[in-house]
Amino acid sequence: MAARLICMLLVFSLAPLSAEGASPRKNMQRTIESLYRSTELGNAIDYKAFRMAMAGYYSLRQKGMLKNDDVLTIIDYNQPSVNKRLFVIDMKNNRVLTSSLVAHGKNSGLNQAVRFSNVPGSFKSSPGFFVTSRTYQGKHGYSLRLQGLEAGINDNAEMRNIVMHGADYVSPDFIRRHGRLGRSHGCPALPFSQYRQVIDLIKNGSCLFIYNGDQRYIGRSGMLTLEGMS
Repeated sequence: MAARLICMLLVFSLAPLSAEGASPRKNMQRTIESLYRSTELGNAIDYKAFRMAMAGYYSLRQKGMLKNDDVLTIIDYNQPSVNKRLFVIDMKNNRVLTSSLVAHGKNSGLNQAVRFSNVPGSFKSSPGFFVTSRTYQGKHGYSLRLQGLEAGINDNAEMRNIVMHGADYVSPDFIRRHGRLGRSHGCPALPFSQYRQVIDLIKNGSCLFIYNGDQRYIGRSGMLTLEGMS
């Protein structure tokens, strides 16, 4: 049922891209599969995560909720922290602009994020769709605010101060010493070597999708429905 829902959503959300005479379903499959194959994503990220991210991106774009629709960011928390699991995709030129290590919340798990929460003080990561907001200088230095879009799933992100920032516990050296990344208070923390680049690519109104591999999320998400699609 969940797989059918995603396929239906993508047919409708990608329909404006259909070539004349081509069925929306076939065009959807070609568009998604072509982008997946033509980038490094095919060897680095779960195809389910990619399909869901694309569905939400097109839904948000059609609703006029993205000030910056040039990029789509996917974080695949279904992978261990020793892998690069953040990807910034250039949606205009169908390529990966950058990929990076990214930390999860300390109460979400050790090397793998297995527990998620929207509750303040939980120190857990939240899944789902976010829109990036403005940058600021805070206790972690240059940081990016994130707006959670899904009620009960991640809409407390701003209250919880879930932001993107650099951290010294996100690095290959930390992995060599500990066998995993360090963990945040729920923020998607990045290596100091890349955090400015990533923040500047995705700031000011782009789509960020955090995937956790939990099929129950699909049923709870307000983004993965046909409501409001045109």
